[in-house]
Amino acid sequence: MAGNSFGNIFTLTTFGESHGEAIGGIIDGCPAGLKLNFEAIQAEMIRRKPGQSAIVTQRKEPDVVRFLSGIFEGITTGTPIGFIIENTNQKSHDYSHIMNSYRPSHADYTYDKKYGIRDYRGGGRSSARETACRVVAGAVAKQLLKNVTITAFVSGVGSLKLDKNYSELDFSEIEKNPVRCADPKMAQEMEAYIRDIRKQGDTVGGMVTCVIQNLPIGLGEPVFDKLHAQLGKAMLSINAVKGFEYGSGFAGTQLKGSEHNDVFNNDGSTKTNHSGGVQGGISNGEDVYFNVAFKPVATIMKSQETIDTDGNTVEMQGKGRHDPCVVPRAVPIVEAMAALVTIDFWLLNRLSKL
Repeated sequence: MAGNSFGNIFTLTTFGESHGEAIGGIIDGCPAGLKLNFEAIQAEMIRRKPGQSAIVTQRKEPDVVRFLSGIFEGITTGTPIGFIIENTNQKSHDYSHIMNSYRPSHADYTYDKKYGIRDYRGGGRSSARETACRVVAGAVAKQLLKNVTITAFVSGVGSLKLDKNYSELDFSEIEKNPVRCADPKMAQEMEAYIRDIRKQGDTVGGMVTCVIQNLPIGLGEPVFDKLHAQLGKAMLSINAVKGFEYGSGFAGTQLKGSEHNDVFNNDGSTKTNHSGGVQGGISNGEDVYFNVAFKPVATIMKSQETIDTDGNTVEMQGKGRHDPCVVPRAVPIVEAMAALVTIDFWLLNRLSKL
């Protein structure tokens, strides 16, 4: 099945299903000589793993990464880095009721029609559990990007949205609350709202904002591989993502050119950053920032009308352990995908001139 690899120089290929024996991946193109901080990698996994708070899925997975190759005495060798993450808490029986039915807004129907077969246990390959592999690769990429800082946080849950610019926020607050919102007061409101939605047996969407700082000038390629184009592809490949905007985004359509243009300072920096750190598809040295929109989780604990494999109308209700809102756990995934795009361009940029 195609579509399981990401990147051009620093690449990640993932494998596995939500309720299989394990998930895992192969990282290729990682330069030799990087001394890995395994605790930092595991810390990233803990940020994404299920069961970490009362407002996320209660599936209990330790998500311990086991590296199989490409590392000797803690240092990368330049050969493919293989790794696995064992699935230890599958409850496949939670999905027996959908064996012959298609859940609304899931990949059940499309996978079945495309391949003629589907793994109905937790969505199989279409499950967001696959994103754990991305976090592993992103954690390695972050260690290569020594001076670059990639920070994501929840900026919206349902109709609750931060009205502050990211520069006004204290990023140290992000990991102090289960929502991963950079504003303590708004975090409390968001958490209460998610808890209420969960009690209703429903779900809610939200938005994650990501900021890449200290990025060197020159990352990004003309014409089709622009930096923001690759970031958009990376973010839209994440489960449940419905939208991506960078810089001024859609709000920029309401400005005049005289208001939107980023005027230069004498040192080449700009007085404003409506461009979102990207001009001509290439990083300009300013902060790269973007928003990622996530839909409500499709599995709800309410009765819904759907169809079965024979086209008959049937009633079904979600069972099992699911996130009422995906954005708190999506934060490290967004960061990981941003890191994969950034390291790929950083390695490629070393070939752009003598």
